[in-house]
Amino acid sequence: MHLAQRALRRAASAATVALLAVAVGCAPQPEEKASDKASGATGETCAQGKLSTQTSGKLTIATDEPAYEPWFKDNKPANGKGFESAVAYAVAKQLGYDKSDVTWQTVPFNKAFAPGEKTFDFDINQVSISAERKKAVDFSSGYYDVRQAVIALKGSKAAKAKSIADLKGVKLGAQVGTTSLNYIDDVVKPTQQPAAYAKNDQAKSALKNGQVDAIVTDLPTAFYITAAEVTDAKIVGQFENQGGTPEQFGLVLDKGSALTSCVTKAVDALRTDGTLAKIEKQWLSDAVDAPVLK
Repeated sequence: MHLAQRALRRAASAATVALLAVAVGCAPQPEEKASDKASGATGETCAQGKLSTQTSGKLTIATDEPAYEPWFKDNKPANGKGFESAVAYAVAKQLGYDKSDVTWQTVPFNKAFAPGEKTFDFDINQVSISAERKKAVDFSSGYYDVRQAVIALKGSKAAKAKSIADLKGVKLGAQVGTTSLNYIDDVVKPTQQPAAYAKNDQAKSALKNGQVDAIVTDLPTAFYITAAEVTDAKIVGQFENQGGTPEQFGLVLDKGSALTSCVTKAVDALRTDGTLAKIEKQWLSDAVDAPVLK
């Protein structure tokens, strides 16, 4: 949908809400219900290939630059290779859009879920679903259950860690704005201030150069880093899920997007029919196991 059209629609919606508020004596709506109202529940029919997208007849998908493996291949999101590229096209197909109908857009990781109107239909970039992020954006249902892992150079003190307690005294690092960094702060609770980096590439360089003793990433990325990028490093272990529910990556949409329910239905259908499992097996089969740090 064009921005001008969206602005007019929102203005009309706001006027309608104002009139209704007057009619009922301006009774306040509970904040939680207002913010958690299911998006796309306003008559969106999920008509194949005819959704209210940024550009009529097209689906605009965003991700960061560079697009890391194993989520993407050769830093080319549009080639359909890599787990998230394959998932993106599977969702597009489920929504009624061919590969030729998909356009890709570069959006920095942190900007994808920051407050403000979006220029994409959905973003796919290893963004974990969280209550805090839901205040600013919508999420689809989860398309991947993920765990966080610790990487350290072989032979280092950090590489010998067998428990969370063994990591408390080492210098840790992770990409800023990620659940990886949250796990350092909330689970490990190290005695040293962790290092936060704008990109995973910077975190990897810091590990190579000895600026940090270990870094935290999601498990599939950890397997790729140790196999292809920092080959003198090893996966120390993975963290258990916190709170009894798995951490999940979700597709990011504009807050209140009419597409949210349709995209969620698409993801749910791909999980039910086994497509997500098939894509995961194809692109993330190496990320099968690592010691659990407790």
